[in-house]
Amino acid sequence: MKILFDHCVPKPLRRELPSHDITTAREMHWEGLKNGRLLDEAQEAGFDVLLTVDHNMRYQQNLTGRAIAVVVMIADGITVEDLRPLLPAVEETLALVQPGQLYEVRAKRTF
Repeated sequence: MKILFDHCVPKPLRRELPSHDITTAREMHWEGLKNGRLLDEAQEAGFDVLLTVDHNMRYQQNLTGRAIAVVVMIADGITVEDLRPLLPAVEETLALVQPGQLYEVRAKRTF
């Protein structure tokens, strides 16, 4: 699967998803693009999924009719250590993604 890491997703996480073809927004020189334009460029470049930590993506973008899916990782922070526990659920989600859909993967809270 061809995945684009949004600019806020830590690049070292790519090592934790070795079965996927991962490129970062920075590597594509897209780090300054806002979500709508970023999705346009990613879709045009053939990415299957945009992986992000932008919790507001659901409210900012209409994905209907798009050929790309979005997976949002929601944790208490955005460091590798914060996001690493989400990766098994991210992998499960990636196996099921459909174009034009947004998926949220949340950290399990322990109280």
